[in-house]
Amino acid sequence: MFWLWSSLAGRPNEGRLTGLQNVEDIFFKTIDNKILRGYKLKATGSKGQDSLPKGYMLILQGNALLADQIIDEFTQFSAAGFDVYIYDFRGYGRSEGKRRLKAIVSDYTEIIAALNSSNYDKHFIYAMSFGGIAFLNGFEKHARLDRIIVDTSPSRLSNYGCPAAYDPINHLPDNCSHFMFIVGQNDGVITPSMSQELIEKAQKRGAVILREKNFGHPFMDYDWLTDRRRMKRSL
Repeated sequence: MFWLWSSLAGRPNEGRLTGLQNVEDIFFKTIDNKILRGYKLKATGSKGQDSLPKGYMLILQGNALLADQIIDEFTQFSAAGFDVYIYDFRGYGRSEGKRRLKAIVSDYTEIIAALNSSNYDKHFIYAMSFGGIAFLNGFEKHARLDRIIVDTSPSRLSNYGCPAAYDPINHLPDNCSHFMFIVGQNDGVITPSMSQELIEKAQKRGAVILREKNFGHPFMDYDWLTDRRRMKRSL
C-alpha cells in the first residue's frame, strides 16, 4: 500500500522554489555512503530579515511527496525563527539509494542525531503520513526532542503484511506530553479508523490531539487554504 503511493511522488523540479529567498540546497551522507538531498529554509524574522535560529524543524513528508513540492508551505515556521530541513527519502527525487523502510528509519536516526549535535536550542519534528511511520519506528534511538507533530499516521502496518515490529503504535514512549497528533477526519488515504488505536494510546500518555473535520490527507486537501490552516494550527 505505502510503496504504491511512492510512485506518485513524481520528479524533482527546482522551479517550484522560485520566489523563496531563504532556501538552501543541502545534502546528508548516510552511514552506507548514500547521498540524501534536500532543502533548508533559513530562519528569518516576521518581515523576512535574516535572524539567528531559535531551533530547527525537521520535516518527514509523506511518501507521495518530494521535498521541493512542499518546502514553501513551511515558511511560517522559518519566519517564526526556525531553520527548516527537509530531504527526499532515499530512492526518491534527488536522493540516492533504494526505497527500504528499515534504511529510511536509519537515515532519520542519523539526521536527527546530526541536527541535535548542532548548536540549536529547540528541536522540533513534523512527521506526516509515511514520515510518521519512519519517525516513530526510530523513536527509541532519537535523543532529546522538544516538540513532535505526527500528522495522520496509521496505528499499524501489520494489517498490510509488514512485520508487527514496524507498527507505529509499538514505538510510542511512555510520556507523550511533547507530542501533537493531527487527525484529518476527511482523510480518505489514512482514515481516522486506521489511526484511532494510535491516537487513543498517545492521548492516554499525555499527547495533544487535534481533530479537524475539514482536513484531508496532508497536502492533499481540496484547497490550499486548508493546508495553510493545518500549518497554522501546528505552530
